[in-house]
Amino acid sequence: MDIALRIDHGKQQLNALPLKALAQYVLTELNYPQNTSVSITFVDNDRIHELNRDYRGMDKPTDVLSFECDNVPFEDESLEEVAEYELGDVIIATDVAVAQTEEFGTSLEEEVSLLLTHGLLHLCGYDHIEDAEAEEMEALEDQLLKAWFGGIRPASDAMQTEKDA
Repeated sequence: MDIALRIDHGKQQLNALPLKALAQYVLTELNYPQNTSVSITFVDNDRIHELNRDYRGMDKPTDVLSFECDNVPFEDESLEEVAEYELGDVIIATDVAVAQTEEFGTSLEEEVSLLLTHGLLHLCGYDHIEDAEAEEMEALEDQLLKAWFGGIRPASDAMQTEKDA
């Protein structure tokens, strides 16, 4: 898998976190092919605010945004035949993640892991607009993060994402 990681904001805080490994883990667990590529970018509040306003009409910062690329159902067997399956882009606001660690009592690794997993699930077609969809997505997030963190999901009751991500 090709996982492009770009840290435009918060490099000192984020460099040591296994972000590429988590992304690969999530996509592998969801049975995405090895030719899948995804971009993950960490930005400041001004940039996420701008993106949220321009693409979602919400004039405020948010924690995570996802932008799909190829939008082909991942069950499609022909995905193995293309040179690269571009899943999309996940944009995470470093400062919002840091603020949420204080609000929810999580570590930065826990918060960023949740936001990254949440953003990847959006790229994979999951959503939380309807209650049933939200329950399915949250259960999958919880399952993936518990497995990632070795069977326990630290501070799971406190970890949240904005419902408008």
